[in-house]
Amino acid sequence: MFKVLERIFRDKIATEQVSLSGSQRFRGKLSGSVEESLLPRCQAACPVGAFQAEGSGYKIDYKKCIFCGKCVEACARAALEEGMETEGVLHHSAEDAMPYLIEAGQEALADVLKEKLGRSLHVRHLDAGSCNACDFEMGALGNPYYDLHRYGVAFVASPRHADMLMVTGVVTRNLEQALKMSYEAMPEPRLVMACGACAAGGETYGDTYAIVGAADKVVPVDVYVPGCPPRPSAMIVGLLAAADMLKEKMK
Repeated sequence: MFKVLERIFRDKIATEQVSLSGSQRFRGKLSGSVEESLLPRCQAACPVGAFQAEGSGYKIDYKKCIFCGKCVEACARAALEEGMETEGVLHHSAEDAMPYLIEAGQEALADVLKEKLGRSLHVRHLDAGSCNACDFEMGALGNPYYDLHRYGVAFVASPRHADMLMVTGVVTRNLEQALKMSYEAMPEPRLVMACGACAAGGETYGDTYAIVGAADKVVPVDVYVPGCPPRPSAMIVGLLAAADMLKEKMK
């Protein structure tokens, strides 16, 4: 018991600095080259259509990507079958795939909140039909390790009190109207964040009678946070980007 206390007092509890890099096992942004002959194999392996061959190259739609690694596996397998070198072929880096980034995000957000919003940014979360993976990661934002409140960001219970709507999950038919009503209840200016592959890309569960799809099919989306699920730090960076965009809207 004394050794446990000694370690706690020695190491302390450090709040994480926002970082876009995960552990070595983290599947993040895709990089590397792919031989043109292997592109069809990589594209066919993608279950959500995020990998697209373009001539002799490729592009990744990170709004749809669930970072399953199937395209990387298919590329490596095809290269071995063709007798090619596997070094430098398609692979996951340890960096988050973020479409909106802010340099020195914490300072930028502090300036925005101080100047326009009375040092607060209110966010309403709406689960439009998720598996709860994004919601669990979102729940971690309030713990001492990530400490979202240090940025002046808080979740609220009503869209009428919110500056931004944070949507998780693919939009289902049953919740389509709830999403529209929540958006319409928000005061201007208002923002929408699509958090996770389901809300951002809408392809995770395919095309069925019960699913509308991505959030931007129902309401205008300003910020996309890729991942299945995205890490809490990626969500924080998305919130910082949203605050910067809100500043522009309020001019």
